Parts: sequence; C-alpha cells; structure tokens
Amino acid sequence: MADEEKDLLSNAETDEDLAALDAEIAAQLDAEEAGESDEPQWFVIHSYSGMENKVKKNIEHRAESMGMSKRILDVVVPTETEIEIRKGARKEVERRVFPGYILVNMHMDEDSWYVVRNTPGVTGFVGMGNKPTPLRQDEVDKIMRRIESDEPRIKVNFQPGEHVRIMSGPFAEFSGTVDEIYPDKGKAKVLVSFFNRETPVEVDFLQLERDV
Repeated sequence: MADEEKDLLSNAETDEDLAALDAEIAAQLDAEEAGESDEPQWFVIHSYSGMENKVKKNIEHRAESMGMSKRILDVVVPTETEIEIRKGARKEVERRVFPGYILVNMHMDEDSWYVVRNTPGVTGFVGMGNKPTPLRQDEVDKIMRRIESDEPRIKVNFQPGEHVRIMSGPFAEFSGTVDEIYPDKGKAKVLVSFFNRETPVEVDFLQLERDV
C-alpha cells in the first residue's frame, strides 16, 4: 500500500470515512487500469479512404453539438504538398499522408470515446484489442513536422536502371540510364554515352522523360 493511502487511512475516524476512502481508492485504481488520463493525448482512428475530410467535420460537429469540445480538442487529417512532374511540367497537389487515418487530440474517457467512435465514417480506433493506444510524443512531433513543412515533397516517377531521354539542356536528345535519384534536389544522375564513353550527368527531373 502506498504511503499516501496509509496516511489517508490513519486519518479516517468513522466507518463512513472508510467507505468514502475505499470508493476513492477504487475509482483511482479503475481509472489507472482503464488507462484513462486527464491529459489530452493524440489517438489515431480509422475511416473510409477518401472520406477523411468529411469524417473530420463530422467529429467536430458532434463534439460541438454534444458539448464535448473541451474533451475533443483537435482533429487533423495529415496532408502534405507534393510536386508531380508529368510531361516536363510541375504540378503541386495536396496528398494525404496516411490515407484512411485521422488524428484526434482528446481527453480519453468513456464519453469522449463514444462520441468519436460513433461518428459516421469512423470504423474504429487504432490500438490493442478494444483499447485505443495513444501516440507517443516523438511520433506526434515527427508527423507534425512533416505536415507543417514548407518544403513540398517531389514525387519521383523515375527508377534507377530506367531508360530515359534528356529533353533540354546541354545534353538534349541524348538517351541514357538512370543511375541515382536525388529526390530532395529534384534531380537524377543519368549515364549517357558521350564520345563512346559512359558519362554521368546530373539532370533535373523536368528535363527527363521515359525513353520508350
């Protein structure tokens, strides 16, 4: 028995005090066993793919209409900006980082769980068995850094070993083989035959197309 519980017991003078104390200790143990915490935590829920934004709005609406806005604090559909390169043109698109998943920052208890779990489009919480498992703080930080980054990600349409044609620049109309990909730079190292020698040249993705 913890020292704190012993002190409480020593100060209890009547059977009524003891009964109240027993009830308080039992409630604390039940809360600990259920994993409930008064601190908000991030949880992951499943939803139907393609309905993430609609489900997010549904959760926010239910939280407000059912007086749970102080328990269900934030709902996030993780997205990032991605640059697609097609036919020599760049196009920025918003892409869901985890299709079919939504993050919810909430005080987990029976009532808040019920509101989220029974929202149309929600298929369940991520966790062990029937118990939702909160994300670790380092996992939350990693996701937030990714979705808050100002640097768009470049979608790479080329693979090492693929045959490509260079469309512009000093090596325009040369064909070669992709040797390495540099997604952060938006470039690839291509091996081209130059004066009967295989020469590596660094080329922007925009300058390449598949050689078919």
